[in-house]
Amino acid sequence: MAELYGVIGDPIAHSLSPAMHNDAFQALGLDAYYHAFHVTPDNLEAAVKGMKAIGVAGFNVTIPHKAAIMQYLDDIDPIAKTIGAVNTVVRRSGRWIGYNTDGPGFLQALKEEIGRPLAGDKVLVIGAGGAAKAIYYSLCREGAQQVDLSNRTKEKAEAIRNANPYPCPSQVLTLDEAEKNLGSYTLIVQTTSIGMYPKTDAQAVSLANLQPGAFVSDIIYNPFETKFLKEAKKRGARTQNGLGMFIYQGAVAFEKWTGIKPDTERMKSIVLKHLGGNVC
Repeated sequence: MAELYGVIGDPIAHSLSPAMHNDAFQALGLDAYYHAFHVTPDNLEAAVKGMKAIGVAGFNVTIPHKAAIMQYLDDIDPIAKTIGAVNTVVRRSGRWIGYNTDGPGFLQALKEEIGRPLAGDKVLVIGAGGAAKAIYYSLCREGAQQVDLSNRTKEKAEAIRNANPYPCPSQVLTLDEAEKNLGSYTLIVQTTSIGMYPKTDAQAVSLANLQPGAFVSDIIYNPFETKFLKEAKKRGARTQNGLGMFIYQGAVAFEKWTGIKPDTERMKSIVLKHLGGNVC
């Protein structure tokens, strides 16, 4: 009987994780299948119990469950506990173990694209969800010069900053304050779901004050180029979408489930094929 894996989220129909992981299973000759499960917040506990009951071998966690999932797990990796969010769950001896592969996935993709150390960068992270936490802590641990947080609800960003275990100069800004001070940042990371398919006409903040030559990253990969990235490019920024982060966090999760490192170039080609190149 094939081992069952999956991803839970709300919404989830847009996810390309099934295509990516099922191709990897097939390429490696593994008897396994990956499915997208639409789980609403009020059904999260029941879904986790149900997956354990039917013997699911592991699953990914996406918006909006990355923090809430933790209370239903048997154990949590120390890094995920520090971040306060889980995006990968592994079943071991009948127990659910939670990990966070978002931070490592984002950093690997960023460093490949940006091509330089981050020690001199002044960074703005937009958002205060599970992905924002992972990215913020990872950038601080990597040694960025300063990493500021901006969010619609300032208190959520302050909670993330106050729990940061890594020494890092950091301010918390409202979205209006971030827009006004945008020119002081060399690296801007957009971590919210604003601009994600199908609501592609929205963006988190205006980039009117963006510094030419800045590096702008949006962790959304569908659409391939968000409105946020299009505006950044018009204003002279180098840009990166969320495809690399998506591929690398998925590869780390795959290895945790199976003990096998998947072919990340093959994963990328599969996702690009389903995205249609540069379209949704």
